[in-house]
Amino acid sequence: MIPPAFEYARPQSVDEAVRVLADAGDEAKVLAGGQSLLPLLRLRLAFPELVVDVGRIPELRGVREDGDTLVIGALTTHHDVIRDPLVRRHAGLLAEATATVADPAVRHRGTLGGSLAHADPAGDLPAVVLALDAGLVAAGPNGRRTIPAREFFVDYLQSALAPDELLVEVRVPKTDGWGFRYEKFHRVAQAWAIVGVAALVRRDDGHIAEARIGLTNMGSTPLRASAAEAALTGVGASDAVARAAETAAEGTRPTRDVSASPEYREHLARVLTRRAVLAATGMG
Repeated sequence: MIPPAFEYARPQSVDEAVRVLADAGDEAKVLAGGQSLLPLLRLRLAFPELVVDVGRIPELRGVREDGDTLVIGALTTHHDVIRDPLVRRHAGLLAEATATVADPAVRHRGTLGGSLAHADPAGDLPAVVLALDAGLVAAGPNGRRTIPAREFFVDYLQSALAPDELLVEVRVPKTDGWGFRYEKFHRVAQAWAIVGVAALVRRDDGHIAEARIGLTNMGSTPLRASAAEAALTGVGASDAVARAAETAAEGTRPTRDVSASPEYREHLARVLTRRAVLAATGMG
């Protein structure tokens, strides 16, 4: 289909982009890699008066270290996240999960920031940054602020970004020494996850000292499996992991659609949590 008519702006800096967004009010949409917005435009599910193309702002790309944190520019593509040595060394869960996103063509164009700002609970990366306790940095007319991942995703396709704010970077705490695994179930290759589980596990003396579990597509936002995280603390055997994983769906509100019922999604959350945690701990 042909998108509705819109005005187009291509700012050359973050400050210029923020000014353009502030002037446009609620009538603008940000274009990064285009893998989320363009389909919405073509299907006429979005009707912006202005599209602000931030794809030519160089300061929004790349990965750097800041002490115990990785700082990843919002325009860094999925392909570059997967291949970056800092991400692979210090945030392996992010690299592993990003490698499962869609197909190579999408991963070469799609961006980390675009995926997160789109706030689709069926997307792989929102649950991952939630498990990583990442911070998302927004730039606006009043300066920059860091939004914790747990506060960033507000509702289905809604984030905490104000209309005049731009997501500029993602701050990911290093997880050196943690085990990790991203498991997801989808009907066909390259499809959205029916359910996904992002597991981070820190072990001490043969037992799980801390577990973080992010859930994909188990509600209107990505969720943490808090009950499972608590049940996994102190666990040191595979059968105990399996029992803890039975609590993974507690507190979730999965939807019913053509792919799955809520009950089936709850079943998948339990099964995939067990698999992910066993793999992350080396017990699987």
